Amino acid sequence: MPLIMRTMLKVLRVPNTTILITVLAFILGCATVAYAIEPSTFRTWFNALYWVMTTMATVGYGDFYAKTWIGKAFSLFIYVFGIGLLSLIIGKIIDSISTIYKHWEAGKMHFHGKDHIIIINWSKKAQYAIDEILSYSPASHIVILDESDKHPIVDRQEIHFISGDPSTEEALDKAMIKQARAVIIFADTRIDEPALADGKTLLIASSIERLHPDIHTTVEITQDKNIPNFRHAKVNEFVLSHDAVSRLAVRSALQQGGSEIIHQLISREVGDDIYEVPVRAEWKTYRDAFQGILERGATLLSDRGDLGINRKLNDPIPAAARLYVVADEATYRLLKSQA
Repeated sequence: MPLIMRTMLKVLRVPNTTILITVLAFILGCATVAYAIEPSTFRTWFNALYWVMTTMATVGYGDFYAKTWIGKAFSLFIYVFGIGLLSLIIGKIIDSISTIYKHWEAGKMHFHGKDHIIIINWSKKAQYAIDEILSYSPASHIVILDESDKHPIVDRQEIHFISGDPSTEEALDKAMIKQARAVIIFADTRIDEPALADGKTLLIASSIERLHPDIHTTVEITQDKNIPNFRHAKVNEFVLSHDAVSRLAVRSALQQGGSEIIHQLISREVGDDIYEVPVRAEWKTYRDAFQGILERGATLLSDRGDLGINRKLNDPIPAAARLYVVADEATYRLLKSQA
């Protein structure tokens, strides 16, 4: 028994390429020998190859079979060694698939794609963000980059996970940062001190800016006093962790029903939403855009962050304008298709 175990362990350590070449050589060699032994039975070399494969796979259709005692003895040889070799290669394939899945689950595999969204630092808020992204665009590719060692959403095969330090070039390269469309950095919930959490977020944002200056970056900040530092790092947008919740609670208390409106505007799954629409050639002023959008059942909200454009309707629309409207999805698609 020890001899058999040692032999099996040696075989399992043989490189996959060597095993594959050995099995192919065995199959082709057996087909050649079988055809040489009984050419009248198989008629062509391909038929002999077909018989060898069905014999090794234990299928045995019976349309071809050895008729001489030499052919039958050779069949026994294939039974003993061929089935074992085929089982070995099938086991290797299953083992390789299992290894690939384990590496995927542990975040060790590179992401291959482009125009994806990278979510950095896993938390409940990151999960909500992913749900919101997929509700808006189900075909979006998402990459989670976190220092944990296990995929946080193993039942979502379309979401890739990379384990590593998000501030390092190695981890960001695995996430294909240079081909990504946007990055969202959440505060690390494993850090209790707000200043340290913001410091880590700033370090990550700086690394991203160095590798891909043109990418759109959104970060979560725990202390508003650190906003100037993030502006210096050229972060596109930032969200204060506790600020939005506190302000929403106050408005709900002082202006009842206001929270419901805000909830609809920030959720893709409830009510109307905020969409960016392209500027049409016939819109010369904000008034033209306001009336054109209103006729189609939507409301002009802002030009970028300027919410006061409805008080300057006679102003011309600048070339760099980005108009946002409040509408349902059907109206938004209509506005987009007519641009």
